Amino acid sequence: MSTGGWVACVLTALLIAGSLSAYSAYYSITGNIDTAQVDTDGWDRPTDIEGIHNILIMGADVRTGENAEYGKVAGIRPDVTAVASFNADNGAVTLVNLPRDLMVDIPRCDPAGEDFPGTPGRFDQINHAMAYGGASCQWKTVEELTGVHLDHFTLVDFVGFKDIVNTIGGVPMCIPEPIDDPKAKLHLEAGEQVLDGEQALGLARSRDSTEFGSDLGRIDNQQRMMGSIVRTVTGGDTLSRPTTVYDFLGAVTDSLRTDDEFTVEAMADLAIAMRDVDLDRISFVTPPVVEYPQNENKVVLKERPASELFEAVAAGEVLPGEAEEEKEDGSDDDGGDGGSGEGDGGVDPADVSVSVLNNTARSGLGAETGDALGALGFTVADVGNPVARFPEATTVYHGPGRKPRAEALSAVLGAAATEEVAGMSGGVELVIADDWAGVEGGGAAGEGSSASAESAGDEEQDTSVAEELGGTTAATDEKARTCD
Repeated sequence: MSTGGWVACVLTALLIAGSLSAYSAYYSITGNIDTAQVDTDGWDRPTDIEGIHNILIMGADVRTGENAEYGKVAGIRPDVTAVASFNADNGAVTLVNLPRDLMVDIPRCDPAGEDFPGTPGRFDQINHAMAYGGASCQWKTVEELTGVHLDHFTLVDFVGFKDIVNTIGGVPMCIPEPIDDPKAKLHLEAGEQVLDGEQALGLARSRDSTEFGSDLGRIDNQQRMMGSIVRTVTGGDTLSRPTTVYDFLGAVTDSLRTDDEFTVEAMADLAIAMRDVDLDRISFVTPPVVEYPQNENKVVLKERPASELFEAVAAGEVLPGEAEEEKEDGSDDDGGDGGSGEGDGGVDPADVSVSVLNNTARSGLGAETGDALGALGFTVADVGNPVARFPEATTVYHGPGRKPRAEALSAVLGAAATEEVAGMSGGVELVIADDWAGVEGGGAAGEGSSASAESAGDEEQDTSVAEELGGTTAATDEKARTCD
């Protein structure tokens, strides 16, 4: 039930807030904002890079008061968790949308009053951190996951999002096919149309209307909506009408909660620094993920490409793959074929999520194997001991339709046996037996195997990451899409 438009609303509010310095109403509007204290001295933090401003933006799943009609789950679980990175030096803005179903290591978090019991640390959905330890726990979790130094956080609720969309006269969107999703209270005809607040909220929350009924499909809708909201607010004569600007920021601030250091002055400074940002410099991206082996409805990060993305955002550098996109003549690709990191078998190792289970008496073998597979580009979801299958020979188990992924893994294990398991979902399961021969090739998996491309140069890897980000920019017009 994500609402990615919140990100665009908050982003746009920050980008135009500096222009309100001439209005006496500015300070009365921003006085509506609720604040919360975040103790960032309680953990080792990433390096703060000068000129880079990073804000944790969340859409609230509060479900109390007016928001109660959108669900019955108690507590606060952000439906949207995104990192907005503002680079004051080059005028670029990058929004990294972290899927709500992303499984991560939530660190130890202290209790925060009666509503937040704290946690000793656990592997759980990223948005559950808020329910355990409040904004401080969510902040800490995102920093430790991404390595990005966060400066502030903002939180907006469901009702506030609807009001925000309505104040700007709706959001133009292309709906390629009719949508009928009772769960999201959404019914739309196909074609170009302007969505009101209720419809925009429904589209951003709708999972069943996407191609695979997934959170990732929903994020694609959210990214399109973000761009449309930014274009609507910054384009045309919206900003030339003081009343509209006042109403827009009033709707934002009425439903906004921030850390107590994100003052009016701090917002204005950031807005002024970024006031002239071009729409094509505002990028919306999602870190590459694969299915979580224990639950096909959840995901885990593809470690290598996700790390490259996070490192680039943290340092304010060009996103992985963007440099290659600028070299359209391909003159610097060293003769490569522009591949996406896939081998001859057509399976990218990063798409293979594997559980490594040690069924031998050799202590630490599972962890060693996991490290070796990770070095080859495979996504190692977990390491442990088997509880259901105990083969005499090393075997890669997979569910229906997952044989190519199992074979991609088997190819770097000396052609280990593969076996289909009815009803098994998610990734593949490697059970190491006493015949274990090790992982072949170090950085290369052998000629012709589907993992061999992982030993290719950085340019191929960058291209792969660029494709997997699947993002867009705020300049991408909805009218360019096909609406039959």
